[in-house]
Amino acid sequence: MRKDRRETNPALSTRKLKLGTFQTNLDSGCVMSELDGKLEISWPNTLTLAKLADEMEFEALVPVARWRGFGGATNPQGPGFEAFAWAAGISASTEKCGVLSTAHASLNHPIMAAKQSAVIDHISNGRHTLNVVTGWNQPEIDMFGAPMRPHAERYEATEEWMQIVKRLWTEDEDFDFDGKYYRIKKGYLQPKPIQKPHPPIMNAASSERGRHFAAKYCDLVYTVVRGGLDRAFEDWKAHIAAYHKLAREEYGREVRVWTLANIIQAETEKEARDFYDYYVKEKGDWQAALNAVETFMLDVNARNIPADRVKFMQEGLISGWNGYNLIGTKEQIVDGLAALSRTGLDGVILCWPRFEAGMREFRDVTYPLLVQTGLRDFS
Repeated sequence: MRKDRRETNPALSTRKLKLGTFQTNLDSGCVMSELDGKLEISWPNTLTLAKLADEMEFEALVPVARWRGFGGATNPQGPGFEAFAWAAGISASTEKCGVLSTAHASLNHPIMAAKQSAVIDHISNGRHTLNVVTGWNQPEIDMFGAPMRPHAERYEATEEWMQIVKRLWTEDEDFDFDGKYYRIKKGYLQPKPIQKPHPPIMNAASSERGRHFAAKYCDLVYTVVRGGLDRAFEDWKAHIAAYHKLAREEYGREVRVWTLANIIQAETEKEARDFYDYYVKEKGDWQAALNAVETFMLDVNARNIPADRVKFMQEGLISGWNGYNLIGTKEQIVDGLAALSRTGLDGVILCWPRFEAGMREFRDVTYPLLVQTGLRDFS
């Protein structure tokens, strides 16, 4: 039953530019706004988005492991579906798209995560990828009564977590593991995942410690690109190339680099920018965004955010979870995706302020133009 993962998992295909969706398992999707028409989480609504993605053969539907929202007027990303159960249901309801689950290494035991992922891999017939996060949201960690470890220690613990998961996926004999954070007696997992040697791993890393973790253990790296594309193109190319160099030279591995983009599309660029101002500056939930930024800034996360950057980060979270904003006409959206591809990115996870309406427009109007560019061809 086992198959080479390059043959089954769309995220590892040779398509020039791979696409995905982000945070469709959570209320409000990626925005923090009182915008009408934003994603209201229900199973029919999230399934509709998955089926739209399936029609376009998207390679990575990425859920977020969120356990509580960010308060404010709208409590964005509060109500939502747990990522493993969501991935199982979506896998059973789609045929072509790649489906991820997301595991908090701080909260999910590695044996449980390995088993759940193996089941999803069977349901999806080898389309599953596991997204691993170390856990940064202290109010969520506190809700579980789990220890909120310092930044570097979280990665140290997650390395053990990752070693156990991969051994469960690949080793037929029972094994013991005696680490600093985990002790396993006669670790066992059957059946193995369909994909061999094992399902791919995704990780979002920004710190230097995180970059080394991703390069050593992961196959897909999620990174946020900053600044305007016209001004920062060479910086982006260097940033992405540095990931590939680190993985190859330090760890003898290959990684694929993805980012997040937020599509704000209209008949004219002015209409698109006016809509951005409407849902971000007029309707934005600035308090919820501030709550999120202040959580990022907790000492335990070892992130130094200058005071003059706080409002900038709030706006980024409100508009689309700090993704790169593609604003304009359908032609400008396609040009923007082409430019992102030229930086060396392997894939772009997409979101829309009004998720379903935006995806339908993208499918009907924009995606055919993208196909014409050849970016969705296989190399």
